[in-house]
Amino acid sequence: MEASGAVLVEGPKWSGKTTTAAQQAGSVLSMQDPDYKTGYLATAKTKPSLLLEGEEPRLIDEWQEAPVLWDAVRFAVDKRGGMGHFILTGSNSVDLSKISHSGTGRIARMQMYPMSLWESGESKGTVSLKQLFDDPSYDIDGCTSDLSIEELIFLACRGGWPATLSVNSDRAKLQVAKNYFNSVCNVDMNTVDGTKRSPTTTKLILMSYARNIATLAKKSVMVKDVEVNGESVVMNTFDDYVSALQRLFVIEDIEAWNPAIRSATAMRSGMKRCFIDPSIGIAALGLSPSRLTTDLHTFGFFFEVMAIRDLRAYSQALGGHISYYHDRYGLEADAVLHLADGRFALIEFKLGSAEIEEGASHLLEIKRLIKEYNENERQVRLREPDLLLIITGGQMGYTRSDGVKIIPLGCLRD
Repeated sequence: MEASGAVLVEGPKWSGKTTTAAQQAGSVLSMQDPDYKTGYLATAKTKPSLLLEGEEPRLIDEWQEAPVLWDAVRFAVDKRGGMGHFILTGSNSVDLSKISHSGTGRIARMQMYPMSLWESGESKGTVSLKQLFDDPSYDIDGCTSDLSIEELIFLACRGGWPATLSVNSDRAKLQVAKNYFNSVCNVDMNTVDGTKRSPTTTKLILMSYARNIATLAKKSVMVKDVEVNGESVVMNTFDDYVSALQRLFVIEDIEAWNPAIRSATAMRSGMKRCFIDPSIGIAALGLSPSRLTTDLHTFGFFFEVMAIRDLRAYSQALGGHISYYHDRYGLEADAVLHLADGRFALIEFKLGSAEIEEGASHLLEIKRLIKEYNENERQVRLREPDLLLIITGGQMGYTRSDGVKIIPLGCLRD
């Protein structure tokens, strides 16, 4: 707010955007208030500037109900000068076809994710991600998590939805994610842009995403998966549904990181399939904590999604974004966390201790390849990784003699 005339907070429904923004606002305009919605929409058509009057910063909740408000806010920011006039919130991304200006230089964008384990109170927060980057001597040895595998499974099924904090029974907490999944399929897919879409097709696509979670599954494979389950879908239709799910912040795929340490033909560049929260995929497949407790292989994929969700939240203030590395020789890093200043961490996710050695060998080999590349390349050198991390479902953190840091997910914070 100190650096922009307006701030747009966007993200999935039920993630706490309005509640959080209202705590910073001087006045609130709720475009979905049923008592006033008709009047607000009529005013937006005739003189939208009237809706912007109020104590600053003025919160305009679900602004996309009247897309003209975007341009009205941009114009008001220019006219008033200074910073911190408006906060906008929205549960689907900006439809550029309905606005005349991107808002660059006037409206800053921030994305809200469902709660991380630190925010919901389950992570002890003894290891700071920021301090890991800033302080090479930062000692994590002996940090411990109180979370068992069974508890991690429950937390993945529950998800990071703030509504779960206000209910008491575990059964009710698990129902929140199921309700979210059903709302997306039956309501939100039709309201995101006014296009009518099939709830059945939406469910089957989300089920396919869940079956292929944290993998590089091709679109053609998922289309066939939907067809096998009884729904005929052409590629254009599949793309339309996926685009709508992305605009609703239900899915957020991960791009490949392709440094020049291998030949271009050796690199895999497809998207890694990922949900904004693991509970959505678990709800799509109808899985329960007891079922996942007896199928830790499947849970390992959802553990990765939960860890990625938390890393995205913890790294936001550092300008973080996540990619992955995978080549045709089987060398991989489950995630590469890039900061805005160029620093980055190579990361593997391992549910238990049995696979830590393999994960560490992958990270060290990628680091070795980068160093070897730099020794042979005098023009454009690559930055070597600042951190090698293995995020685990275990309970104790430590630094290996080779510098790889083993950190329980239940210890991390921003």
